Amino acid sequence: MARIVVLDDEKDACELIERVLSPAHEVVSFTEEDEAIAYVKANPVDLAILDIKLKKLSGVDVLEILRQARPEVKAVMLTGYPTLKTAERAITLGAHEYLTKPLDVDDLEAKVNGVLSPEEPLREQRTAGLSDDLSPSE
Repeated sequence: MARIVVLDDEKDACELIERVLSPAHEVVSFTEEDEAIAYVKANPVDLAILDIKLKKLSGVDVLEILRQARPEVKAVMLTGYPTLKTAERAITLGAHEYLTKPLDVDDLEAKVNGVLSPEEPLREQRTAGLSDDLSPSE
């Protein structure tokens, strides 16, 4: 059982992710960046699921802070506004997957299980075709 932190400024999105993943994992969700960052700094976490558009910081900024505090934390980024630039920055900072909203629960489960799997696919395979799904600007 993995410990997963979810950070999304939309409470409904947090609740959906929690409902989908909690049977198999320990899921702790937050709508405030500061609370999520403090939790990850104080507790071992296997995976952070981060929305890109948040209240104070971007999810990519939060990922950068989390990676400084806990380099081993894996990350999945969420967005309703996919752009190639944001995806590239997230992947560069160590995001393992990138999901678009509205979330497909089967895709969410598959990607989370893939990231948590010891046989995680190579980054090149994860990003193959990424530009086909994303707009060119932020």
